[in-house]
Amino acid sequence: MLFFSFFKTLVDQEVTVELKNDIEIRGTLKSVDQYLNLKIDNISTVNESKYPHLKSVKTLFIRGSTVRYVHLSSSSVDCTLLQDASRR
Repeated sequence: MLFFSFFKTLVDQEVTVELKNDIEIRGTLKSVDQYLNLKIDNISTVNESKYPHLKSVKTLFIRGSTVRYVHLSSSSVDCTLLQDASRR
């Protein structure tokens, strides 16, 4: 539940999601559920020339089991809040 609670605090923040098939998608996180499925709005791919079929997509639902990494800006992460939550 720690990661679910953490990702809920990131709603409406800019994130970059790296999938297990090496696609990197950048966009605004709109929602997350307990399985860490992500809904991302206003998406763009990091390498648009490699994935031209994703240029027309604006909103994307990503299954949590396909996510490798979620890249965040350092200003959006509250380290003290994470440390306190992990101690409980």
